[in-house]
Amino acid sequence: MLGFHYKLERHSIGLVIGIIVAASIGGFIEIAPLFTIDETVEKVADMRVYTPLEQAGRDIYTREGCYACHSQMIRTLRDDVERYGPYSLAVESQYDHPMLWASKRTGPDLARIGGKYSDQWHVTHLNNPRDLVKASNMPAYRSLLRTPLKMDDYSLHLASLRDVGVPYTDEMIANAARDAYGQANPDTDAAAGVIERYGEATNIRVFDGDKTQVTEMDALVAYLQVLGKLTDIAYKIEDIDAGNVAAGQPTPEKTGSE
Repeated sequence: MLGFHYKLERHSIGLVIGIIVAASIGGFIEIAPLFTIDETVEKVADMRVYTPLEQAGRDIYTREGCYACHSQMIRTLRDDVERYGPYSLAVESQYDHPMLWASKRTGPDLARIGGKYSDQWHVTHLNNPRDLVKASNMPAYRSLLRTPLKMDDYSLHLASLRDVGVPYTDEMIANAARDAYGQANPDTDAAAGVIERYGEATNIRVFDGDKTQVTEMDALVAYLQVLGKLTDIAYKIEDIDAGNVAAGQPTPEKTGSE
């Protein structure tokens, strides 16, 4: 076998063909399961889409490279679950484009950060992490408080997401800019439309503490506060698992993100 490999290395065309064959096999193994995605992702009744403001925050999160240091996938390992909460399920990221599971944890996993801290905590932390965690090596994002959120093109953004499978309605798309404004301005008429289109559980408040304008900080905090909150199916499964363990019964088959 080694002799064959040595001969192959001396013939560039043969080596290139061998590389293509090996890469094709690996690519097929990786890609083929994606064609069964409809059968592998759970279906839950309470799963909702991101609001325009939350989606804007997700875009800022991606733009700033936050996924390079924070994962959004809690493994089924005991220490992961005990530290961060119920393990992640595929359904929880079915509307994520791109998905941000990641693997590197310079900072903690954020899959269930929603509601864990106050809006002010997030604003302070993003403005200067050292104000809360002295040893933090996270960069400061002070510009988010000063930068007005660009909302005029968000109808086009939601429309493009619908093209890849996110179930935004025509009404959601048409009112994207108004809803982004309304979610961060609870005392305006626009706020009522957000509740109507996205549900009573939607967070409606001034996220960055500044009522004079909607900023990128508003959007990013709105996004962070909804992580792990788009559906509560993970907590229901955790309760079922806990009940089965207490009764000495096997737990249901886990359909997770890995």
